Amino acid sequence: MPKFAANLSFLYTEHAFLDRFAAAGADGFRAVEFLFPYDETPERVAAAAKAAGVAIVLFNLPPGNWERGERGLAALKGREAEFDAALAKALDYAQALGCKRVHAMAGRVEDGADFATYLANLRRAAPIAQARGIGLAIEPINTRDIPGYFLNRQDEAHAICTAVGSPALGVQMDLYHCQIVEGDVARKIEKFLPGVCHMQIAGVPDRHEPSEGELAYPYLFDLIDRLGYAGHIGCEYRPRAGTSAGLGWLKPYLA
Repeated sequence: MPKFAANLSFLYTEHAFLDRFAAAGADGFRAVEFLFPYDETPERVAAAAKAAGVAIVLFNLPPGNWERGERGLAALKGREAEFDAALAKALDYAQALGCKRVHAMAGRVEDGADFATYLANLRRAAPIAQARGIGLAIEPINTRDIPGYFLNRQDEAHAICTAVGSPALGVQMDLYHCQIVEGDVARKIEKFLPGVCHMQIAGVPDRHEPSEGELAYPYLFDLIDRLGYAGHIGCEYRPRAGTSAGLGWLKPYLA
């Protein structure tokens, strides 16, 4: 049966960040993910997760200047030192939080992203992460949600992982982004799942509960299960009317 993680940057936003761990645990989640933990000390985040009985399975490296629209540093030419510092900070947090994977956002084309920089940064970062027992993820993201995002397609992401050649690097496959950019999601899962290290979901096109929209998630969950995926599926959607009230779709799987 698939294992689900509550994305605390999208779910339970009616609570303060540290209180979201307990809310997720009370609803039956045993794992969580989020965008960024850096406004809190790792000690406070770790304590909140421990008290709630949830594991932290994923978060992102510092992304540059988020308020100014930056969405990652991994592919930004001339920002290599900032990327290295972001990686070091994320790995420190990951080890303190017992989290085994972090996501390196690529960045936007208009901010200076290019392929050669992306490849060089990932080739340098993957063994550093591996030496500390942490996996590194890259994620194709649609350009409707993030205009100009550098990495958009599953085949591109997996080709990059092959070029980097590190077992520490994998693809974070968000089925919401995949459907918007490419479609044919079931076949993409069948083709690329061996290289996928983490998955995420949301309803398409409005990014509400997975029970809404054009993707048949029960079918996809069964497919993912049959193919033997052992990782987590992050619930990265915007609840239509309160997180707990909208979890009817999930209750059979939590049970």
